[in-house]
Amino acid sequence: MIRVLLVDDQPLVRAGLRRILRPRAGFEVVGECQDGDEVAQAVADTLPDVVVMDVRMKRMDGAEATRRVRLYGGPPVLVLTTFDDDDVLSAALRAGASGFVLKDAPGQDLVRAVRVVAEGGAWLDPGVTSRVLAAFRDERPLAPERQPDGSLTLREVDVLRLVGRGLSNTEVAGALHISEVTVKSHLGHILDKLDLRDRASAIVHAFDSGLVEPAR
Repeated sequence: MIRVLLVDDQPLVRAGLRRILRPRAGFEVVGECQDGDEVAQAVADTLPDVVVMDVRMKRMDGAEATRRVRLYGGPPVLVLTTFDDDDVLSAALRAGASGFVLKDAPGQDLVRAVRVVAEGGAWLDPGVTSRVLAAFRDERPLAPERQPDGSLTLREVDVLRLVGRGLSNTEVAGALHISEVTVKSHLGHILDKLDLRDRASAIVHAFDSGLVEPAR
């Protein structure tokens, strides 16, 4: 079972999420919060594997709540968003979110996104990825030396490209016919060489450097 903490200020939205992330699908909803300022304590109390977090709430938005969760190595955060939340989403990525999924996405997309994030992957919904990356770049310009050139080995470029497409470590290992331990090692080298903070930043870099193109 993947343990999930739900964070949304609308009870009906949380009820819908519970119906999708049900035990039969391999999930256990271990807690719920109706605002961002409740999340840190709820994480400590329930020890979830993933936090599914709304971005816009009354007292504390999802970006700040994400920052507080990730500050001390808390569980990965998957952000829920509407189509026009680009600025908040870029802030959530900077705060350490592992990705985002649209609230009106099909249920199977949410299920896959939560599983990918729980496995240490990242999920960027293609419906808004290009706009969010543009906002991210505006606030944190890409330095030329961070391009994936000779600083990365060919294998590391392959790993970065697949990570940028949203594949988990297990899926990358299968695609490249290497072990998952080797994938983790390559990813660690990529983060070090390109001075990237986490997997989500690596995905942003893969798009920015042209290794992956956003869906149209």
